[in-house]
Amino acid sequence: MFGYYIIIGAIALFSWLVSARLKSKFEKYSKVSLRNGMSGAEIAEKMLADHGIRGVQVISTPGQLTDHYNPVNKTVNLSESVYNQRNAASAAVAAHEVGHAVQHAQAYSWLTMRSKMVPMVNVSSSMSQWLIMGGLILGIASKGTSIGFYVAVAGLVLMAIATAFSFITLPVEYDASNRALAWLKNKNMLGQEEYAGAEDALKWAARTYVVAALGALASLLYWAFQILGRRE
Repeated sequence: MFGYYIIIGAIALFSWLVSARLKSKFEKYSKVSLRNGMSGAEIAEKMLADHGIRGVQVISTPGQLTDHYNPVNKTVNLSESVYNQRNAASAAVAAHEVGHAVQHAQAYSWLTMRSKMVPMVNVSSSMSQWLIMGGLILGIASKGTSIGFYVAVAGLVLMAIATAFSFITLPVEYDASNRALAWLKNKNMLGQEEYAGAEDALKWAARTYVVAALGALASLLYWAFQILGRRE
């Protein structure tokens, strides 16, 4: 038990450090203006065109860190700052999101698997904790009868699905960044300093997904020990 809290604390600390570092990196590279003067939206549109992708819209979405690709309506959604600004950070984010559009167009297997899991994960994420806690409470209230155990195990299975989703997300995100950086380099879109900034920013962004996956795995293992350990 104590070891688990040490692990969770270490992951939480690492997550905070990565998030803080990511924020500072994006602030730094937001000050590196692009020599080509292109906005994030223009970068995205050119990358789509260069890959022969039609029917995908690049739109501005409110807020910060709201950038994403929506495979359902085929839109590259860029936060207002990324959409409008003309710097290395905006270029990196815009190209990364188009990287997902390229994955979609080329039926990248990990993205296909991830997309199929989304409806199931939406349910499992909201219900897993309730089922686990409810099952444990029911087990205590019913003096250790099996029904509480099975309810808790059902919650554990749902949590396992969400955890698997977190790990499947990793190759999807890393591949999108690799596609973005390859295009930026091959098309000579950025200068040396600009490219180095884009590469560094995407590297730190990817690490946030690694931390999230490790945190999900730690929680899954903790509840597995709690539930299965009570059964022994």
